[in-house]
Amino acid sequence: MVRIIPMVSSSIRPSSYLTCSSFMFCNACAPSRRFAYLATAVPQSHFFGLKASSKIWRGESRTIATGNMAQASTAATQESLLEWVKKDKRRMLHVVYRVGDLDRTIKFYTECLGMKLLRKRDIPEERYTNAFLGYGPEDSHFVIELTYNYGVDSYDIGAGFGHFGIAVEDVAKTVELIKAKGGKVNREPGPVKGGSTVIAFIEDPDGYKFELLERGPTPEPLCQVMLRVGDLDRSINFYEKAFGMKLLRKRDNPEYKYTIAMMGYGSEDKNCVLELTYNYGVTEYDKGNAYAQIAIGTDDVYRTAEAVEIFGGKVTREPGPLPGINTKITACLDPDGWKTVFVDNIDFLKELEGV
Repeated sequence: MVRIIPMVSSSIRPSSYLTCSSFMFCNACAPSRRFAYLATAVPQSHFFGLKASSKIWRGESRTIATGNMAQASTAATQESLLEWVKKDKRRMLHVVYRVGDLDRTIKFYTECLGMKLLRKRDIPEERYTNAFLGYGPEDSHFVIELTYNYGVDSYDIGAGFGHFGIAVEDVAKTVELIKAKGGKVNREPGPVKGGSTVIAFIEDPDGYKFELLERGPTPEPLCQVMLRVGDLDRSINFYEKAFGMKLLRKRDNPEYKYTIAMMGYGSEDKNCVLELTYNYGVTEYDKGNAYAQIAIGTDDVYRTAEAVEIFGGKVTREPGPLPGINTKITACLDPDGWKTVFVDNIDFLKELEGV
């Protein structure tokens, strides 16, 4: 798993992908080459003669031709990456966030939400503890990775993070249990606005919101992670191309001035999906320091990093093995600054085997 140390933002290092030293022509260099040619010392009288003029036009033609070749090369690279991303074996592995009292949160999730404590690890030399909870084993289910940092008892959730979604067979019964355990209910059970699905909203001891959705039996009860974005079409385009997700559905709610898009690697009833929410007129959000990231499996972290950059993301950790455990990862930010860590599929399974 990827260690999360809060409160200290990781520096963003420049990527080595698509730099001027690469084998591909860099479009950013084209203007300087062109202007360097035109600035070459030429007698003034030659600018009025055919000979000098033809030299200039031949130079322009060479520059234009080079630029066209660069565009064609970039287009071919994008097309190749698109095809690879579509074929890559990807799955949402876990979501990481920080809590102020690990034992209290574990108790709430197991007793009120029916999760299982899958494993727990303490790293005293770095002063933090992780706990992994969910509804099934990590090699086949989306799970929660809680992080407790020694001595930090509260965090700012911010306005950008929305909620997690949990599918339950009886929302009303689940809400009664949560009330009996002293949990906070933000919205009583009832049909969703503009629909018929029965939902409720509850809050865990750290203030993270959970939407309870009434559904039949499902292999993936932990079914949603909702994040707010400033440009929905931009986000959809990025997650489709860079992450290889599919747009499962999109719904506009003009009465309440918001639009949602459900993105994922499979149907909503059998997989955890990403719910992106756009609120009319809001382009930026305070992300706080509580929510950390989502982890996604991939067959190749190196090509994943290349796709992220070429399709509008920012690589914050260059692809490669983690010191000590050799699990290959890469970390990136989407256009809104939401962080995702991609983990090598084979390395991830090896790491679980060693637990």
